[in-house]
Amino acid sequence: MTHLEDREIIDLFFERSERAIRELDSKYGKAVKAIAGNVLRDRQDAEECVNDAYLGVWSSIPPQRPDSLGSYVCRIARNQAISRLRSNTAAKRNEGFDLVLDELEECIPSGISVEAELEGKELARAVDRFLATLDYDDRFLFVRRYFFADSVKQIAAAMGRRENQLSVRLFRLREKLRKTLVKEGLLV
Repeated sequence: MTHLEDREIIDLFFERSERAIRELDSKYGKAVKAIAGNVLRDRQDAEECVNDAYLGVWSSIPPQRPDSLGSYVCRIARNQAISRLRSNTAAKRNEGFDLVLDELEECIPSGISVEAELEGKELARAVDRFLATLDYDDRFLFVRRYFFADSVKQIAAAMGRRENQLSVRLFRLREKLRKTLVKEGLLV
């Protein structure tokens, strides 16, 4: 199946064509569904999250014209899934995604003030710079674990590696990230 180029799909959004959603789903639906499913661990919630993500894309394009449509829709889906997870689990925990967040907790400061939002943007830029220093395998591992929320087992299968080996690499990557953030003054 041949997919439209991102710019062609974005043009469909600007034309307000419903085909834009179908093309978006055809090209990126598998990744969007995986993110929602990995975060929420509930099929029905994940399906609703995917629909909400597509609505978010529909609502934001136009005026936005993202450079990478795939990254854009995946980020919206991830944010939607995290918001839904927070509202669903105000009093209880989602062990799968909470584990991912717990692993990064010592590297990523939290807070919800305006200052924290600005710091969050600087933190995002620092993480981007950190990722740029990694080789392909380490970057793949980090992004699959901490952006897509894939389990170590899923990543091990995709990379043809042992889970234990990847767990050790993830630990070392988190430690390297922590040291980088301390060096840049974003973490004490």
